[in-house]
Amino acid sequence: MKAMPLFKNFDFKNQAPRIAALGLLAALLLRLEAGCSSGADGTTGAGSTSAVAVAGEYKLISVNGQTLPGVVAHEGADITIKSGAMTFATNGTCQSRSVFSLPQGHDVNRVVDATYTLSGTNVTMHWKRAGTTWGNFHGGAFVMNNEGMIFSYQK
Repeated sequence: MKAMPLFKNFDFKNQAPRIAALGLLAALLLRLEAGCSSGADGTTGAGSTSAVAVAGEYKLISVNGQTLPGVVAHEGADITIKSGAMTFATNGTCQSRSVFSLPQGHDVNRVVDATYTLSGTNVTMHWKRAGTTWGNFHGGAFVMNNEGMIFSYQK
């Protein structure tokens, strides 16, 4: 049995305007979708926060409403948080730096890197070798919930 061509009576020359119109429609739909979703620059559509707007360093000012230095209970131990900062870059990465002392009395410097995504003024941070935390930007302030502890930062 001889195979029949799939497009036996199809004339590609007559279909050029339709193909061009479909290509234009696809390009328009992709452009519209890009306006509604997060872009490479961290923007998330009209009226929302962008990575450029949040970029910079935020100093830790309180934990659970207690100004620094402050003592917090974490995993059964009292830890004195002495200082901290969050730095957000425009490329979707951020870094947390903190200095705290353990009950034994020695200071610990901790630096943890993450990637972040923005949705309006809300931010989700995916930490390297750790979990995920959520926060919110409001003006020059940034607040993060980390395992039930509320960290407040100011730019």
